[in-house]
Amino acid sequence: MGPYYSEPEKRSGGLPSQKRSGDLPSNNFSSLSFLYKSRSNSFQTPNQRITSFSLPQIPIPQQTMSRGCFPTFLLLSVLTIIIALTTATPSNNFIKSSCSTTQYPTLCVQSLSVYASTIQQDPHQLVQTALSVSLNSTQSTKAFVTKCNKFRGLKPREYAALHDCAEEISDSVDRLSKSLKELKLCEVKGEDFRWHISNVETWVSSALTDESTCGDGFAGNALNGKIKNAIRARMVNVAQVTSNALSLINQYAEKHY
Repeated sequence: MGPYYSEPEKRSGGLPSQKRSGDLPSNNFSSLSFLYKSRSNSFQTPNQRITSFSLPQIPIPQQTMSRGCFPTFLLLSVLTIIIALTTATPSNNFIKSSCSTTQYPTLCVQSLSVYASTIQQDPHQLVQTALSVSLNSTQSTKAFVTKCNKFRGLKPREYAALHDCAEEISDSVDRLSKSLKELKLCEVKGEDFRWHISNVETWVSSALTDESTCGDGFAGNALNGKIKNAIRARMVNVAQVTSNALSLINQYAEKHY
């Protein structure tokens, strides 16, 4: 995956309602100039003699300095994260090597590198993390599609496309959830492993089909505008993440057969 700032100092923009004897007009430099010209060029203080007069320097508000420092701090934080993610470590090298066999290797590395400390070099943990990322992305997209389906003023074709997509994405969530539970049983060996991993492969493949079907529903003219583009973009991302997870699962299964 912030700093809070104090409220800015309030400044009075007008003159005081009442003036006491000896007060100087606020923000009136001409009056100040006249006053000091009319007097001697020097005057005595308890500790020293000041031979020239200059207006005091206005201090810079603390909030202004904080705002100036915050972008720099944020930039340094982002650079630190990027360097940490791209640093060649055994865990990151393992993820990159595993993702190289997927259809979308760049997305694969981006989505899994943030979990490098958890994955380490464990093939089972890698597959489980990839499947969890796919499930989370699909659940988020399901919520978005469901919200869009409740918009008022939808045309019949628009409503039908959203309704069908909501059903497909809901089925995908169910299958990915079952796959994740089944995967936890794949730490066994022999025939039991083959049975469980086969179920995982079947369910993830079906989930990918559901996601692709939903995305295809927005390929034509059933929907136009921002909703169509937003849903299609989300579905493409979900399908790619799930495709990567399936590739890693197949790779994991082949090494254990």
